[in-house]
Amino acid sequence: MKKSAFITAFCAAAALSADSLASKYKMEQLLFKTDDGRTMNYCRREMNWDQSGKAAVVLFLHGAGERGNDNAKQLFHGARELTEWCEKNKMKVLLLFPQCPEGKQWVDTPWNAPSHTLPAESDSMKLAMSILDEEIKDSNIDKSRIYITGISMGGFGTWDAISRYPEKFAAAFPVCGGADLAMAPKVKNIPILTYHGDSDTVVLTKRTQEMVAAVKKAGGNITYVEVPNCGHNSWSPAFGEEKNWKWLFEQKKQLSFLQKLCALFGL
Repeated sequence: MKKSAFITAFCAAAALSADSLASKYKMEQLLFKTDDGRTMNYCRREMNWDQSGKAAVVLFLHGAGERGNDNAKQLFHGARELTEWCEKNKMKVLLLFPQCPEGKQWVDTPWNAPSHTLPAESDSMKLAMSILDEEIKDSNIDKSRIYITGISMGGFGTWDAISRYPEKFAAAFPVCGGADLAMAPKVKNIPILTYHGDSDTVVLTKRTQEMVAAVKKAGGNITYVEVPNCGHNSWSPAFGEEKNWKWLFEQKKQLSFLQKLCALFGL
């Protein structure tokens, strides 16, 4: 086979594999569009919607390798563990997997840097948050149980989102990411579980170590697991532990009177 033909066949197989993930995990593949014409692909799944009560929400921010426009590749990591746990435990939940376009980032900062200061909110993050805001207008959503998790680039995104919108999330589960240490006081009231490999050179382990120390110093509620003999792929042990998903779904945010009023009227 000629090289060009091999590459074409390989890309076609990869695309098919990615598309099959959406079917495998029973995801709707949707396109979000703003009034001014900006768009973002995302996958969505309502699980156990026939149950009584309101649904929790999980916003999942993928890593750099899952960027693109196929609207399926963002399911490569985490979707299996999350959907299987929700199915097994009959969780009423809305799962959201936005896809960051190729060449863009959830947070506009180098991933291998030893530190960063919170930059201007990226267009990708704005669109992901707009998707979340639109979806949680549904009266079936429990506004006190909105969770966020993400890996690598999405770990940065998870820290970024709770730094900008601490009032929105009941808990966060960032994996092998990094944050602006100055944001620790803003996120101290959010229960956080975070993982990082002890020998990660893609995103330095100290990025999580230092943020954990800063959150603890601010009086925050944070649990850190440093995975031994692990490089960048700390998401496999993080998502493979069923107790982590149990912990996430047990968290519940105390809503203000105004938030409760808005939730009552579906605002």
